[in-house]
Parts: sequence; C-alpha cells; structure tokens
Amino acid sequence: MTITSKRRVLLAALALPVALTLGLTACSSGSVGNASGSGGDAASAAPEQDFSSILPTGDAVEFSKELVEKSLTASEGFTPPGTGPTAQKPGARIAYVGSDLTNGGINTVGEGVAEAAAAIGWSVDSYDGKASAQGRSDALNQAIAAQPAAIILGGFDPTEQAATIASAESAGIPVIGWHAGPATGPGNGLFTNVTTDPLTVSQLAGAYAVADSNGTAGAAIFTDGQYDIAVLKADAMKAYIEACSGCSVLSYQDSPIAEADQRMPGLISNLLQENGDKLTYLMAINGNYFGGAQQALRAAGKDPAGTPKSVAAGDGDAAEFQRIRSVDYQAATVAEPLLLQGWQLIDEANRALAGEEWSGFVAAPALITKQNVPTGDTYDPASGYRDIYKKVWGK
Repeated sequence: MTITSKRRVLLAALALPVALTLGLTACSSGSVGNASGSGGDAASAAPEQDFSSILPTGDAVEFSKELVEKSLTASEGFTPPGTGPTAQKPGARIAYVGSDLTNGGINTVGEGVAEAAAAIGWSVDSYDGKASAQGRSDALNQAIAAQPAAIILGGFDPTEQAATIASAESAGIPVIGWHAGPATGPGNGLFTNVTTDPLTVSQLAGAYAVADSNGTAGAAIFTDGQYDIAVLKADAMKAYIEACSGCSVLSYQDSPIAEADQRMPGLISNLLQENGDKLTYLMAINGNYFGGAQQALRAAGKDPAGTPKSVAAGDGDAAEFQRIRSVDYQAATVAEPLLLQGWQLIDEANRALAGEEWSGFVAAPALITKQNVPTGDTYDPASGYRDIYKKVWGK
C-alpha cells in the first residue's frame, strides 16, 4: 500500500546508531548464523567481532561512569557540514520506503525527511514494507515504478533487496539508506547509509548498566536475528558487560522485534523465575521490547523504579521517553537525533543528484536518562542543523 504525504511518513526500524566505519560486510536477513527468532535463549549469532575499541580500560566502573557523564552532558557531534551543493531538481519527488510503518523511530525519521524535503522544494511519497521481506520488495518495486528522483530506505538491510536496488541504480535512481546495515557510508548499492555508530550505541548502553550497578549488573540481552545490525549491537553489549568482572550476562534472547508485545511477557516471566533478584538489567537493541516487558514486571510486583531496569540501545522514541520520564520500568535509552538524520537523508539525496560524494557526516548518539530526558517526543539537539542545511541548499 502506498501512502502519499508531505507531512506523514509513518515508519519503523532499529535503531538501531563516534564516526566509525565498520569493517563489516552486511549479510542478508536469512544469514545470521544460528539466530532462530524463536524467543529462546540463544548463543551470540553474528560472526565473531573485535569489540576491543569500545571495551572499558582500567577500572570498568570508573571508565563507565566517566563515559556516562560525558554523554549526558554532550553538546558536540550534532553539527552537519556547512558546505555542499545547492538545491537540485526543483519540485522533485522522493520515495521513502519504510521497512515497517508502525515503529516510532522510523516514523520520526520520516517526519524529518518530509520536513527537509519541503524546505528544499521537494515532495515525498512513502511506501510501507509491512515488516516482511515480500512487503519490502513490493514497496520498493512500487517506488521504482513511480520513477522518483531518489529513494530512501528506512530500516532494512539492502542486501535483502540487492536485485531490486540494482534495478533502481540501472534506472538512474540513487538509493540512500537509514539504518540500512551496520556500517555508515556507501556500499551494498547505496549512495550512503545514514546511522550513528552502532558500537558507540552499544557501548553507552553497556556503560550505563555497569556504572549504575557499580559493577554488579546481571543482564538479559534481547535482539532480533533477522537484522545484522541488531545482532552486532547485542553482541557488543554482551562484550561490554562481560568486560566488567563483577557483572554477568544471564541470558541472550533472540526474539523478533515485530512480536515483542506478544512474546516479552512470557520471556520476562521465565527469566524472573530462573534468575530471581540476580536479574537486574534488561538490555535490548530497541525500546519496543520494553512495552511488552512492562506487563510481566508489573504482574510480578516489581517496583517500576527498581530492578530489573530496562536499557535500550535503539533510537529513542516517544514511548521510551515517557517510560523514562515517569520512571515506569525503563531507566535509559541511547537516542539518535532522528529529525537531524531525516534532514541529512535529504541532503545526501541532493548530493547524489548533484553528482557529488556523500557528506561524510555521522551524528553522535546520546544516552538519555531521567536526568536529561526530552520534554517532548523526540531527541532534537539544538545544533542549528536546519538553518545550516537551508543555507547550503540556498533556501
């Protein structure tokens, strides 16, 4: 189903998010090792990675506390380049193809895309991938058939749709990704992929659990083996927690994010029965897991401000901020500047249409707790990025 709108681009995905180009090759959704998606306790599924660059050095607790404080008060990492091509192709139509038009993260990115498109003088048509490989294929084919000036992928691995993306390239349509694999920059048929560094996101989530627990965290980690970036982030969190001598990873769960509301109550109940008070942190690659977790924690009589505390390494959406703000079974998330990324996606599309290279800009993620949770629904750093982009575009 195609939804045409300049203002509303409902959407979805992991978030998954300093600048670090990972030496990884994204693989297709069906090639994530032994990840079963069954919700069972699973071994780490991605090929073994070297996470040494994000692990604590010296005293793990002190290292983590310093990292947490630095992120909570950060004001850098959110200013895009002030140079680039002026606006190309007045009146151009851009296609925004979302993996699943129900997730708050991509919804916010879509809002940023629509806002920036209006500023540069373009319009946006959105297409719903309906949370399935076939749905994404159908949506992408519909977008190509409409012959847009450029296509933006929202939250899915381009290798899954490699043949279709190649057909867009053959038709002279540049494709730009958001959370389209674990690496920033060009590759896999994309002009570029816009995301924060997923290892930095995982490092911040892990550091919060280690610091907040004073080095005693007992964690359960939740991921979705359909997505390489999700497995990478979960494995990185696992490595960080295990680098703390007094901490432990009690469980590593592979459970589809699209079924989190249905699966999480049972998973949490089982984990509480198996681990009791040793379970002090729930860590997930996206905050969507914690809506379902609330039910089981409440049914078990757990204090909303107590343990187990929920920590997301996702993108930071309105539901997460509300849970953190009201101290309702979520203590922290690692948020991405989603509206800024929406503007960057339009800027990258403009660079592609101008025949220039991608900008090289990778925005920083930010740890969000009750101390600095936004008053509104989005994390939107005051870096003046809108005015910067409009000046670059000549608007």
